[in-house]
Amino acid sequence: MVLIVMGVSGSGKTAVGRALAEKRVCPFFDADDDHPDSNRLKMASGVPLTDKDRGPWLNRLTGRITEWNGRYPQVVLACSALKQSYRDHLSRGGPVRWIYLKGDRDLIQQRLAERQGHFMNPALLDSQFSILEEPTDAIVVDISMDVGTIVEIIQNQLGA
Repeated sequence: MVLIVMGVSGSGKTAVGRALAEKRVCPFFDADDDHPDSNRLKMASGVPLTDKDRGPWLNRLTGRITEWNGRYPQVVLACSALKQSYRDHLSRGGPVRWIYLKGDRDLIQQRLAERQGHFMNPALLDSQFSILEEPTDAIVVDISMDVGTIVEIIQNQLGA
């Protein structure tokens, strides 16, 4: 099973994902690592990715999900997965469970302004919210809490 921690940029996917993987004693992966350089350059320049840009990235991630499902009992993946069609695509890789980090735009904007060393241009936040299709089949957690509390809520929802 791959636990996919999803949400817009700045929602805490990587921090929560790492902490969750540590708590569950399983590998953690970040979907950002699989973006081709062309996507990274676009985002760093403040240009939103198109579905066409995301296609190869989604294909690669789906293959990795298939691999992880065959190799590990459980994996945590941080991945934006903003549209239902992206989540459907990724689900083709085998069993997944969605964890949606939901947050207020102002809080996320503040977090992005404070973040350093990430290729994602904070100016893209509006484009992320504009394409976000909130999942109906996910564990939903409010990101206004600290990472430890968020992980505890997720753990309770998943069961030990």
